[in-house]
Amino acid sequence: MEVEVRVPTLPESVQDATLADWHKQPGDRVERDEVLVDLETDKVVFEVPAPQAGILREIRHERGATVKADEVIAVIEPGAAANEPAPQAKAPASAATSARGQEQQGPAVRRLLEEHGLDAADIAPSGKDGRLTKADVLEHLEAASKPASSPRPVSTLPVTPAARPAPMPEPSGTAEGVRRVPMSRLRARIAERMVQAQQTAAILTTFNEVNLQAVMELRKRHREAFEKRHGVKLGFMSFFIKAAVEALKRFPIVNASVEGEEILYHDYYDIGVAVSTERGLVVPVLRGADRLGFAEIEAGITDFASRARDAKLTMEDLDGGTFTITNGGVFGSLLSTPILNPPQSAVLGMHKIQERPVAEQGQVVVRPMMYLALSYDHRIIDGRDAVQFLVAMKENLEDPGRLLLQL
Repeated sequence: MEVEVRVPTLPESVQDATLADWHKQPGDRVERDEVLVDLETDKVVFEVPAPQAGILREIRHERGATVKADEVIAVIEPGAAANEPAPQAKAPASAATSARGQEQQGPAVRRLLEEHGLDAADIAPSGKDGRLTKADVLEHLEAASKPASSPRPVSTLPVTPAARPAPMPEPSGTAEGVRRVPMSRLRARIAERMVQAQQTAAILTTFNEVNLQAVMELRKRHREAFEKRHGVKLGFMSFFIKAAVEALKRFPIVNASVEGEEILYHDYYDIGVAVSTERGLVVPVLRGADRLGFAEIEAGITDFASRARDAKLTMEDLDGGTFTITNGGVFGSLLSTPILNPPQSAVLGMHKIQERPVAEQGQVVVRPMMYLALSYDHRIIDGRDAVQFLVAMKENLEDPGRLLLQL
């Protein structure tokens, strides 16, 4: 008896999903719980496993199709022999298919392989249990693009037809070299939310700078012992999250949001941490940050970053949040104006740590300085509260002992 593969139940806020990539083709043998297809929503990518072992007999929707919850997308025939003729033409095969167990590759790795027409078997894996990582593929691409004797264009790297969008008629007068690439669901959603933030809030940004000498000395002094005891590295973000929570307690309006003509005050601290991925920016939420220690915060951030790179974040990871922190400094940004993450009313922007001369007790000294930016909704947050919030952040970071004493 044939078994139908259906789209799983989607989160309440998601109406439909897009078929991002099939990992099996009609006639292929599949095992129970083996990944058949990636589904992309406007927030996350998730995998649909095979409900039963057998032969994939039919694919009802090809890559790029929009599907809804409980819709049949494929049919499996249990107990059939492999490689029997399929009742329909095969969907376009992925250029990333290889003998190495593709089910062990994350969606980000598979997408890179397909876009560049690579075979996973040609790349040496470095991940756990022989898992191919995104870094492995990027290193392979970098090595392939290096010239042997004279420079050659990057465009000589092989690109499969499946990796290119369907050709579109070019209007007359279009310059050569122009390519049209559809937005991903996530990119389209990011664009929508950014426009929404600009149109529905009165956004203003205030700035300050912080001397991170004390934080850097503290990290240097205790980094090895911290990692040995907790099994996670002591980064900067835990200090900023701790400092932000204490500042939010002092200025609760910064942790609030607007709903109609009412202000919603949140007596909890769910901090969103912006993470950049190849698909775009996502903001997983560190819940109850006021109840977490430094090690728990660092472990949570590390977990978010790892799962974001492998497209393993869930809707629950991204829902909610009362305040967001984004770090443009990791890309070298010295100063920027972060944009709100609706419905939140404020976002903190971190930037590059740069040694600069500053005056201390009448003397010019060189210190590791960082500019901080707070963008806020001026409808409910006054400039005084925004400025004092940043001053509280500055005080807590320049004297980290205040965080322990909750001063």
